[in-house]
Amino acid sequence: MAARRDPASAAPPRASRPVEDRHFVTALARGLEVLACFRTGSVLGNQELAVRCQLPKSTVSRLTATLTRLGYLIQIGESGKFRLGTATLSLGSAMLSKLDVRQVARPWMEELAAQCKVEVALGARDRLSMIYIESCRSPRPPAVVLDVGARIPVATTAMGRAWLSAIDGHEREEFLERVRRRDAAAWPETKRGIERSLHEHRTLGVTCSFGEWQSHINGIACAVRPGDGLPPMAISCGGPAARLSPRQLLAEVRPRLIAMVARIEDALTLPNGRARWSA
Repeated sequence: MAARRDPASAAPPRASRPVEDRHFVTALARGLEVLACFRTGSVLGNQELAVRCQLPKSTVSRLTATLTRLGYLIQIGESGKFRLGTATLSLGSAMLSKLDVRQVARPWMEELAAQCKVEVALGARDRLSMIYIESCRSPRPPAVVLDVGARIPVATTAMGRAWLSAIDGHEREEFLERVRRRDAAAWPETKRGIERSLHEHRTLGVTCSFGEWQSHINGIACAVRPGDGLPPMAISCGGPAARLSPRQLLAEVRPRLIAMVARIEDALTLPNGRARWSA
């Protein structure tokens, strides 16, 4: 099966709001949409950003000029193109440093990666993607090198499907409608895979993606509920299909993954039921 296009590489979904919402700052939303277009190593010009954000080029030019002045973008020489600036580091690093779930999960993730020789990753949802917030590699060479900050699609990956299994039905329906609109041609097959994964989660405790995201990668995942008002996350285990079969993942890795997630959730929860949040 050919590798699927990551929806994150296309335009981010436009921010939607009721017309009467007086507290919605359109200019701010548009600036954040511009920043959301950039991925690891992205270099984009105003014309590309205008297409992705579905905004007039003149509007995008003003936004990029402002973001550049504030340090959120850096203009590359005289090319007229931009990449993310160092000011964006403060946003991501401040959030990551406060996530107890990363600190709690990492030792167990490292242990699982070493024991089962799999890649273990913790991710949270951002738009139509899951973004890695922690990653542990097995001693063996990985099929795909994905570090913290990497993005993978929700709809075709085990990690994304685990997140889908953890949210409520109304939120899931709204999200899947966005996926359908983004790629109507692929939707029937995508929908079948998601429905199968939701059934797997109910019966097996994990979601699966065997060659559906990339043909040479197999993976399973389990939802994590960090509490304290944070949205559900997911931990995935996977690797090259050539040495990591679905049977091995389900028979050997699955029980360890489920047990690990239970330990993480227990460790994050105090006796009064509230999750810890770093000071």
